Amino acid sequence: MSPASLDEISITDPLTIGIIGGGQLGKMIALAAKRMALKVCVLDPSNCCPCSSVSDELIVADFKDAAAIRKLARKSDVVTYEIEQANTSALIDLESENAKLVNPPPRTLQIIQDKYKQKLFLKKFGLRVPSFSLIESPQQFLQICKKYGFPAILKARYDSYDGRGNYTIKSERDILSAYSHFGLDKKPMFEKYVNFSKEISIMVARNLNGQITSFPVAENLHQDHILHMSIVPARISDKVALRAKKMAEKTLNALKGAGIFGIEMFVTDADDVVINEIAPRPHNSGHYSIEACSVSQFEQHIRAILNLPLTEPRLLSPAVIMLNLLGPESFEGPYAIRGLRKALSTPGLSLHIYGKKVSKPRRKLGHFTIIGSSIKDVLAKADNAKRALKIEHDKS
Repeated sequence: MSPASLDEISITDPLTIGIIGGGQLGKMIALAAKRMALKVCVLDPSNCCPCSSVSDELIVADFKDAAAIRKLARKSDVVTYEIEQANTSALIDLESENAKLVNPPPRTLQIIQDKYKQKLFLKKFGLRVPSFSLIESPQQFLQICKKYGFPAILKARYDSYDGRGNYTIKSERDILSAYSHFGLDKKPMFEKYVNFSKEISIMVARNLNGQITSFPVAENLHQDHILHMSIVPARISDKVALRAKKMAEKTLNALKGAGIFGIEMFVTDADDVVINEIAPRPHNSGHYSIEACSVSQFEQHIRAILNLPLTEPRLLSPAVIMLNLLGPESFEGPYAIRGLRKALSTPGLSLHIYGKKVSKPRRKLGHFTIIGSSIKDVLAKADNAKRALKIEHDKS
């Protein structure tokens, strides 16, 4: 039975979900699939990626390897991805040959992979984004900065994630160093700095029938452009939350296709909402949904790509914190996470360790979620748990 008309799951011959990318997002997609007795085949460059422990089959190859993607497709009933670096040309070829259902659609991925095209697309559909421009030279960049003022943001158009493609320019003195940081080959773009009061995100899912559902709005706190903590519900007015939800759902109606998307936004001092970026996959800021919602972002993604009905996510606790565990700056190599006994004695805490073999500075190694009666309550518990958990070099 094809995913377009799925009404049963065969236990003797289950459907196979093909996932491009075997990181923590792939692992959590796979775990959601396993709950439904689905098979999982994963493509990843590492034979010991987090997803390797929970997949039925692992294809070790680069995300852009067209032959490997075809091999994955042959073994799968539907193909999805947990990383934007997938080879869109290969996926478009598969789709055009009617060989395989790929969701979210490759052409949607193609738009989102290029942050400049992504902004053009959003602007075309009347969705509010910061002012932006392509950068051709340091001199041109200087003129744009003089027009819009400082601070300013320089972004890589392609292959950037976890803030690694962002550079904040605080004054004219930073322009040359910022530009040399990227170089012409990165094709950077300028984005006007938004004076925001909050950074928020919302996970929104759409199935092939066009049904759309939204998760509660998360308030996100970043450090060095990397997500540090998500607070749910976001500390914003109902009016702003509704505005964000409508904007996110309008975005999915424009993009079409099926899957879950993370829509990152800024809330300005005037309570306007501006879209920052889109992720066409599960998102770090949606991890709280595993413990704190009636359906997780990962199950909702499976439902969406198989064209099953989407359930309306409900928050099961008055307050939730999700906090990332990042690799320390002090070393790179094998590691141990210590302090579990004290951290796990925290009421309402759930710990996720991804199983990555090596720690690197600022690398996401895990996260924990805490549910509680109030934001003040969960913030205090999160602070205590964070102090208890230590990521240390394992020299054994």
